[in-house]
Amino acid sequence: MIKTVGLLTRKTGWTHEQFVAHWVDVHAPLAHAVPGLRRYVQNHIRGERRRADIETTDVEIDGIAELWFDDRAAFEAAVKSDGMRALHADGAIFIGRIKSYIVEEKTIVE
Repeated sequence: MIKTVGLLTRKTGWTHEQFVAHWVDVHAPLAHAVPGLRRYVQNHIRGERRRADIETTDVEIDGIAELWFDDRAAFEAAVKSDGMRALHADGAIFIGRIKSYIVEEKTIVE
């Protein structure tokens, strides 16, 4: 299993509420057309948890997206698909900044 994790920040001029509404109502349905996409999770930011013993990273985000694929080949095929191109084109409408990672998940507690 391979997963991409994206830290998303809304475009200038958009409220957090507008960002989330577009992400859920317009963007999410487009994910169904991405071949090989096993799971798509939207994590909507509701607040921040701080710790007194560790300094915070200076980043403001509106959401975290997770896209899951069976393997690297499935991910690479999806990236080249019309479905992913449509997803990216829509993302450019409401996402102002993004930082994406390709990760391998290691479950510690099931």
